Amino acid sequence: MAQREKKILLMGNPNVGKSAIFSRLTGARVTISNYPGTTVDFSRGYMNLGKGETGMLMDVPGVYNLEPLSRADRVAIEMLEKGDIVINIVDATNLERNLFLTLELRERGIPMVVALNMWDETRHKGIEIDVEKLEKELGVPVIPTCGLTGFGIKNLVERLERAEKRDFAPLTRDEKWEEIGTIVDTAQTLHHHHHTILERFEDASTRPATGLPIAVLVVYLSFQIIRFIAEGLIGHVFEPLFDGFWLPLMERLSSALGAGGFVHDILIGKLIEGNIDFGQSFGLLTTGLFVPIAAVLPYILSFYLVLGLLEDLGYLPRLATQVDNLFHRLGLHGYAIVPMILGLGCNVPGALALRLLESRREKFIAATLMAVAIPCMAQIAMIVGLVGERGGGYVAMIFGILLAILITKGLIMNRVMKGKSPEILWEIPPYRLPQPMAVLKKLWMRVCGFLREAIPYVLMGVLVVNILYSLRIVEFLSGAFSPVLSGLWGLPKETIGAMLIGFLRKDVAIGMLGPLGLTTKQLVIACTILTIYFPCVATFVIMVRELGLRDMAKSACIMIFTAVTVGTLLNVLL
Repeated sequence: MAQREKKILLMGNPNVGKSAIFSRLTGARVTISNYPGTTVDFSRGYMNLGKGETGMLMDVPGVYNLEPLSRADRVAIEMLEKGDIVINIVDATNLERNLFLTLELRERGIPMVVALNMWDETRHKGIEIDVEKLEKELGVPVIPTCGLTGFGIKNLVERLERAEKRDFAPLTRDEKWEEIGTIVDTAQTLHHHHHTILERFEDASTRPATGLPIAVLVVYLSFQIIRFIAEGLIGHVFEPLFDGFWLPLMERLSSALGAGGFVHDILIGKLIEGNIDFGQSFGLLTTGLFVPIAAVLPYILSFYLVLGLLEDLGYLPRLATQVDNLFHRLGLHGYAIVPMILGLGCNVPGALALRLLESRREKFIAATLMAVAIPCMAQIAMIVGLVGERGGGYVAMIFGILLAILITKGLIMNRVMKGKSPEILWEIPPYRLPQPMAVLKKLWMRVCGFLREAIPYVLMGVLVVNILYSLRIVEFLSGAFSPVLSGLWGLPKETIGAMLIGFLRKDVAIGMLGPLGLTTKQLVIACTILTIYFPCVATFVIMVRELGLRDMAKSACIMIFTAVTVGTLLNVLL
């Protein structure tokens, strides 16, 4: 009979480095799962226990104690009841606060090992911990670790064999704090410590007077860096590769197929003045590959690189603190900035991050605002490339309109929708210098996810448009919707193709505007409407799952009403 696989739980307070330890123990092959019956995510992977034995390692949602105050807390407690071994991750620089959960876990009688994480930071903060005394006081194995560098991980795995079930007398809450005081006095010594440059920056970026200017500066510099890296990759790497390598192959294929015909138009697209134009030919093998790889991927690469650096540095919770007052006026709280920022990279992870928000009301407001006013990086890249040719002021106009829509819609929904948005308490971690390998690993996983999602939808969009044009369906729809397109928005009927394909992929839809010869006014209106009128199909599916069909239908009505209203106003005012 096969031996039952051990379930090993990683448990600890938020921001103690559980994810770094989890990554060290499991490697790259990790599964993100929903806990049954909830929308709470947890990571699951496999680790080598030695002697040919493997165990399932589960990264439990971070908790401060075993008294459930949220869905994530309840999930953590339910997972604890099914575990065989607990690895309790403790922040060595905040021993007193972390040990309350340790004492609670100890009372449960489950075999446990304490990983004294962030060991490298203790000496920088003037903290000295006697590990042997701490282990004796707690009565369980204690191993100093550093998840970012891998220090102590091998010793941690070896000590799991010595984890055994022990009985400890239950303590009251006051008795626990008394014991924690005794343990800390016995095992920890503090020395004088001078503030480091990072710690001074921590203080400055948290205070409102200095934090807001720093937040504006960080966001501005982030997007300048994103643009610099992306444009460099496009101009020096991707476009030369397509022009020097792929274009000759496509020209040969075009000659073999003959200029024109259904198959040629599907694969190569229309010839522009007798030549292949990757931006306008609109074939599966030309525009279908050029848009996601050469026009969009560079922006995705640079965005996720900068986002990964800000995440690992620990800046995002500080940014959430600075925007908290504004977001409360929109019916949200500051941590809703996380789905918004993720949505700037891709709306799909942005929609998934809505699970951070507790109430149904808050999820609805955040999802609707993100879908209406937060363009993904692929879409931003196409707007900058297409509208930027007419002048940077027009690009700024589009994003200014989107910001105005976000604030106006948030104020209205917060006033109209009944109920309140509950506060979320989050912890602001200390700044830590990002580890290059960890940032690159995260970048690789996110870029692979984008390519898996983007290329099929782009190719499908190009194929659908070509088929619709061939069957003259676009002509029919152009006539049917011309009262709105031409009468209200002042757009030519040919833009209906872009509007239809926007549901599949918005960046492709904006790319379709290029060959239409639109005026600058029409281009600004069309790009704005394409951004706000509906999410792409991948985001739509996630939003239905998170909000439910009824709320998604309400959100969709708000989006369509906003698109009609804004498009009409722009047509009148511009």
